[in-house]
Amino acid sequence: MAVDLPLTRHARLDAMLGITESGPVTVERYLLDVTGLSELLPPHRHIVNLCSDRYRFAVALGAALIREQVSLMPQSDAAGMLSQLAVEFDDVYCLHDGPERAFGIPSVAYPARVGTQHSLTIPCFSENQPAVMLFTSGSTGRPIPHLKSWGCLVRSTLAAGRALAISEIPGATIVGTVPQQHSYGFESTVMLALQNGLTLHHARPFYPADVAAIIEATSRPRVLVTTPFHLRAILADPERLPFVDLVISATASLAPELAAEAENRLGTRLIEIYGCSEAGQLALRRTIDGDEWRCFDGVVLKQDAAGSWASGAPVEGEVLLGDIIELTGPGRFRLHGRTADLVTIAGKRTSLAYLNHQLNSIQGVRDGVFILPEQTANRITRLMAFVVAPGLSSEAIVAALRQRIDPAFLPRPLRLVDALPRNITGKLPRDAIVHFTKSKAK
Repeated sequence: MAVDLPLTRHARLDAMLGITESGPVTVERYLLDVTGLSELLPPHRHIVNLCSDRYRFAVALGAALIREQVSLMPQSDAAGMLSQLAVEFDDVYCLHDGPERAFGIPSVAYPARVGTQHSLTIPCFSENQPAVMLFTSGSTGRPIPHLKSWGCLVRSTLAAGRALAISEIPGATIVGTVPQQHSYGFESTVMLALQNGLTLHHARPFYPADVAAIIEATSRPRVLVTTPFHLRAILADPERLPFVDLVISATASLAPELAAEAENRLGTRLIEIYGCSEAGQLALRRTIDGDEWRCFDGVVLKQDAAGSWASGAPVEGEVLLGDIIELTGPGRFRLHGRTADLVTIAGKRTSLAYLNHQLNSIQGVRDGVFILPEQTANRITRLMAFVVAPGLSSEAIVAALRQRIDPAFLPRPLRLVDALPRNITGKLPRDAIVHFTKSKAK
C-alpha cells in the first residue's frame, strides 16, 4: 500500500526554510506561497520550472505537486530544447521569473504576490506520484527522459542526509553555485533542504567574490554545494575565505590536493557525491580519505556482462550505470571512468577521466581536458589536450604528465588556452568540445 510523504520535514512552522532578497522565510510563509501559487497555475499536465531564484523554484515545485503536474527538467532552457519538449509532451508550459523572451512553449510569469490565508498544513503526496522528469543526452543527441516518483526522491534525499551527517549541522543554510534545474543541484540544494530541515539560499552566485560575500553574510552553520570547476575558481582567490561547515562537490572527480586545500582554507570537511540523472545520488566519499566510495543506505550494486546496475529504495527501478566500477566490498566501490571514455592506444588502455584527473592534479594547472579527436582509418590515434595554466609552459606540463601517465597517452599536441567552454554545472558537453577543438585548430 502506497504511503504519503510530506513536502517538507521542518519541525515547526516558525522554523526558517529560505533566505530571499527580502530576508528570511519561515515554513509558514513557504506553505502560504506554495498553496497560493498552486491556485494560479494553469491546468496543464507538465511544467518546466525555469525559476532562477532557488526559493521561487522550491515554491513552484510544491505548487506543481499539489496540482499533480510533473516538473520537466531539460538540460538547457534554449528555445529549441523547449520546443522539442512541446512535441514530446502534451499540455506543457513553462514558469519563469525573468524577463519575457521566446521560450518556444506557452509561458507564465511567476506572480508578484502568491500568498493566501488558507489553513496551514504541510501537504503530503503519494510515494507513487510522478514528480519530476530529468533528461540525459542520448547517443543520437535526442534527450532521454527519466521519470522520478515523489517517493524515490524523498528516500534518496533522506539517505543522502544520513550519509552526509546533516543531523550534526541542524538548520544549516545551503548556498549553491549549481543550478536547481539539474539533477545534482536539485537534489543537493532544494530537496536536501526540504527533507532535512535546512534553509535554502535563493541566489546562485557564480563569481568567487559573490560566493564569498553570500557565505559571509549567512549565519553558521552553512553548507556550500558546488563543483570542482567552481571550487577551483573560489580557491584561486588569495583573499581569506569565510568558513563553512560542509562542502558538497559533484559532476566530476576532485583532485585530492584541491580537496585538501578546500578543507584547509574553508575550515571544513569536503564530501564528493556520486550519482547520475538516471539513478539519482548513490554514494559519497571524503576525498582526502581515499578513492573508495560508500553507497547510501538502501542502494544496491550488482554486476553482470552488461555492466554495473544500481537498485534499491532510493533508486527508481534498476538502472545500468555508465561508469566502470570495481566493487571492493558490500556497498563500496572504486570508479575507473565512464564506459564511453575508454581509450586504447598501442594496445594500452585507460580512461579520459583518469587522464583528466592526472592533468588537473599538476601544480599550477587551473583547468584542463584530454580529447580524443574523431578517428579516420588512415590516422594513428593521438590524444590532444587543452589546458588553462597561467605561468606554465606546455613543455613543463607535458614533462609533469610524463611522471604520471604512460607515454602512449601523452597529448600531441597540448595547447594552452585562456578558458574551456564549460556549462553552468562545470561540465564540458561533447558538442561544445567538438566546436572548441575545431575553432582552436584553425
